[in-house]
Amino acid sequence: MEILHKDNKVILKNIRDFEPKHIFECGQCFRWDLEDDGSYIGVAYGKILNVRKEEDTIVFSNTNIEDFNNIWTSYFDLNNNYGKIKEDLSKDDEVMKDATNFGDGIRILKQEPWETLISFIISANNAIPRIKKSVRLLSENFGEYLGQYGGKDYYSFPTPEAIYNLSEEQLAACGVGYRSKYILNTARAVIDENISLEQLKELNSEDCFEAMRRFSGVGPKVANCILVFAMGKVEAVPVDVWVKRVMEYFYFHEDTPNKKIEEFARDKFGKYGGYAQQYLFYYARELGIGK
Repeated sequence: MEILHKDNKVILKNIRDFEPKHIFECGQCFRWDLEDDGSYIGVAYGKILNVRKEEDTIVFSNTNIEDFNNIWTSYFDLNNNYGKIKEDLSKDDEVMKDATNFGDGIRILKQEPWETLISFIISANNAIPRIKKSVRLLSENFGEYLGQYGGKDYYSFPTPEAIYNLSEEQLAACGVGYRSKYILNTARAVIDENISLEQLKELNSEDCFEAMRRFSGVGPKVANCILVFAMGKVEAVPVDVWVKRVMEYFYFHEDTPNKKIEEFARDKFGKYGGYAQQYLFYYARELGIGK
């Protein structure tokens, strides 16, 4: 991969395993939107970024080499060998071979823990368009103004402090419904108990899972999503409706409890459990497998 930077852009030439559509539409993030020109604009770590693919080149616009090195290299997991991950997952497994070929440009984003925690509390029993709208409204109403790009205003995700004194009604107005009390309780727990989500990253996977489960509105699937997408525990396996369907369809051939599917996947995929989940989720949802 060759890295060039000029005119508020960072250009990655000859990059492999990077497809914006796969990355931003595989259910792991809610701040990235498809633009009319085929690029994506999103907000992460207080920055507004435009990402566009041109053949084997990725163009990051509205950024500089310092932010690329300090934020985006880690965020997009650019130092990880996804070719090796896909090769290992596909070995002796035709299902994973098909899934990794279908979503070959997926990368697991390293997202901010607080925003990820609240976003996935909102995600429970919810659809991605509604989740994205709620996250956007929370940011517009209670986050900090970051600036304008492409004629649109962008805002940071609200901090625990910004949410602490809000009412359930104010949160519910952002479309989160019954989850407003969970969001409020979680923000107050983080502040009142002086919880550092960054420090929780240092826990092992099992202890980190239990720490997430203690937050209001966090069930097993949501906890595992937070582990994979923000806490660096890529061995965790979130089992949602699509993963359940695809696993039952290809591996079990019968209705199977989520816990059994998770245990099977962790045993089968090992340290790559979270990656396997993303490939399977995208494969199943896009093709409607197991419906």
